[in-house]
Amino acid sequence: MAVIKVPTNFNIDVEFEIPEFYRRLISLVIDMVVLFFYYKIAREILVSVVSNSDLSDTDTMYDLYGVWMLLLLPMLLYHVVMEITMNGQSVGKKIMGIKVVNENGGRPSISQFLIRWMLRDIWFFFLLAIGLQSVSVGKKGEGNFIVIMMLLYFISEIVLVVSSKKGQRIGDILAKTILIRINTQSDIEDTVFIDVADSYVPSFPQIMQLSDKDINAIKSILETARKKDDFHMAETASNKIKSHLKIESNMPPFDFLDVLLKDYNYLSTK
Repeated sequence: MAVIKVPTNFNIDVEFEIPEFYRRLISLVIDMVVLFFYYKIAREILVSVVSNSDLSDTDTMYDLYGVWMLLLLPMLLYHVVMEITMNGQSVGKKIMGIKVVNENGGRPSISQFLIRWMLRDIWFFFLLAIGLQSVSVGKKGEGNFIVIMMLLYFISEIVLVVSSKKGQRIGDILAKTILIRINTQSDIEDTVFIDVADSYVPSFPQIMQLSDKDINAIKSILETARKKDDFHMAETASNKIKSHLKIESNMPPFDFLDVLLKDYNYLSTK
């Protein structure tokens, strides 16, 4: 499995595992199955509405087109909504244990999710369907052109993912995001935000001087250090943070970084 090292603001490289291509492919297939079943349900709803409508009325036909567009809207929004609300995952990604992060290892911004979505495969599936439909109704020139362009796009996507050091497709490159392998058994640790009791008392309020990017870096460093049982990495990060924030503490490195994250979670919600 490929591993990439991402530099953080604390001059410490954090390692991330790039998922195998088959994981991405199966994830996409699972998502397409979810969308297919939704399409079947949406189509049945449309059929039911059509059977109770007066098709001879022009206004009714326009209304039916509007209903069909509304029914298809969740398919177009599926990936962006799921990734924003599920911390960089869709149903397929969740099952296959992969997620989207930014190139610093943190949670992507909404704009990054939107850029990925604008170059999402689902748009090209729709264009491919339009091309095939054009061929079926006799517009072979237009249809064949669209089909060929879509096939070339998919081939270029596969080549990019396989050959790229970070396994990025076009949408990832433009959005500056990557897909990483995660521990599918972890849940609350997949995000910076953790549960902190209302009675919690912050130890280091200086943590709020750091940016969200810095907090994500601390989280990534802590997780990597724990996974590799790398005391030196945790100690180095702790010393740099103490120096930057002018904190004096004899707390062990792992505990110190853990407390910093808890302090951030408590203070950022107050």
